Amino acid sequence: MFARRTIENPWEGRIEPFKIIGNVYFIGTHQASSHLVDTGEGLLVIDTGYENTLYLLIDSIYKLGFRPADVKYIINTHWHWDHTEGSRALSDLSGGKNVIGKEDAEKAKRYFTPDILVEEGDTLTLGNTTVRFLETPGHTKGTISLFFETKEGEKTYRVGMFGGAGANTLRQGSFDYEGCREDYRNSVNRLRQEAVDVFIGNHTWNNNTEEHAKILAETGENRFIDASLWHRFLDYCEKRLDEIIAKEV
Repeated sequence: MFARRTIENPWEGRIEPFKIIGNVYFIGTHQASSHLVDTGEGLLVIDTGYENTLYLLIDSIYKLGFRPADVKYIINTHWHWDHTEGSRALSDLSGGKNVIGKEDAEKAKRYFTPDILVEEGDTLTLGNTTVRFLETPGHTKGTISLFFETKEGEKTYRVGMFGGAGANTLRQGSFDYEGCREDYRNSVNRLRQEAVDVFIGNHTWNNNTEEHAKILAETGENRFIDASLWHRFLDYCEKRLDEIIAKEV
């Protein structure tokens, strides 16, 4: 199993929170992305990051004019620490329920107690937002990807996230479980069937979060709205898997 990476100076990964589109906001760090969705009847938080960066996430929620106490659900895309270490503390603070894929529930218990386990096709509705989940194993056995709609003006956009795109568990000696490579490729192919207007990543490198945020702030051009980004990223994920396998031959 690959080793946990320690974040020595968490403040160095601070990213100023910002609105991506509609009711969707970025509240994460350079080390690991986190997102907030304002449903009108409470907040959804997608991934919480490292334990020692949680104070930055909470500060970001306040900076955007929201309250951590209004977090109703915390959606954990997979069990790895860089996405879940802050989930127990945020749940204790807010009373929000922790959501995770059924197959990741046991491993997640080292970081938080799961409240809601989701499977293929399950949905979660809060206020004006309904999140649909797909099981997309590979990075971990229980990785979940998610999709929902948001409105900006008169337009409706479909938001999507690949919940576990990382390649670190696809290398020999670091597998999360046997058969992970085959599952990862199948997950990528299944995700290609999904239409996504706004692709949000669970790491900033997935969708050039910081670069696009800078352009949005300086010019008003929203490069997060681009249906081609989703498919280009999925192509990259499969190509990277092929390269890992090729290097072992």
